[in-house]
Amino acid sequence: MAVNTRVPLIAGNWKMNLDHLQAIAFVQKLAWSLKDSGHDFTSTEVAVFPPFTDLRSVQTLVSADKLPLAYGGQDVSTQESGAYTGEISAAFLAALECQYVLVGHSERRTLHNETDEVVAAKVTAALKHNLVPIICVGESAADLELHGPSAVPVAQLKAALAGVENAADIVVAYEPVWAIGSGQAATPDQAEQVAAQLRLTLAEVLGQDVADKTRILYGGSVKGVNIAGFMKEPNVDGALVGGASLDITEFSSIVRFQKHVGL
Repeated sequence: MAVNTRVPLIAGNWKMNLDHLQAIAFVQKLAWSLKDSGHDFTSTEVAVFPPFTDLRSVQTLVSADKLPLAYGGQDVSTQESGAYTGEISAAFLAALECQYVLVGHSERRTLHNETDEVVAAKVTAALKHNLVPIICVGESAADLELHGPSAVPVAQLKAALAGVENAADIVVAYEPVWAIGSGQAATPDQAEQVAAQLRLTLAEVLGQDVADKTRILYGGSVKGVNIAGFMKEPNVDGALVGGASLDITEFSSIVRFQKHVGL
């Protein structure tokens, strides 16, 4: 594998939390907190994923104050436009200057019955408008017991990449469903084992160059006390943070992993 030049990405998924006023206050405080602590945004990228109703407010704030934060949508429609009440197209997200969009999050797969084919269509829709899809893959406890580690995430990733060209800019997030919100994260070894298989899959489908540059995140009960272990692994390039991203102190601690572990 080539020398790792991938810039770590710490992404906070706010899920259905924080209205637009709360989002403004949170983004301001997060930016100030990281600036005051001397965080180098070129060494670790920080992104937030607010609800759709907050995106315009976040865009205005980030643009006006020139904040070094990225942001994105929590989901995207498979459709470009038309009579799809409640759907948000990739064109709309791009118009709001989103850099990223989450695709195939475990909650979308389980609560909204999104199939691998739907996830693949959303990846294609995002890329069409130059959004970077963060492709979420992961297994349940039953999947893990039945198929073993990495089998389900690898199959989901292969399906999601069905229409992706070799030069596409994507991010992959491994989020074991059995760890999300449980307080019991996967071990760094478990995360690395799956991440390594996901990188091999990227190489197989899109080529080694894409595999070498693509960032693979871990998500599932990530906290300030365990982020260091994950970030020491060669194939883990960041984190997709859920509940902990709603606490500015905790999220800032996760972002500043390089400071407190000496990496």
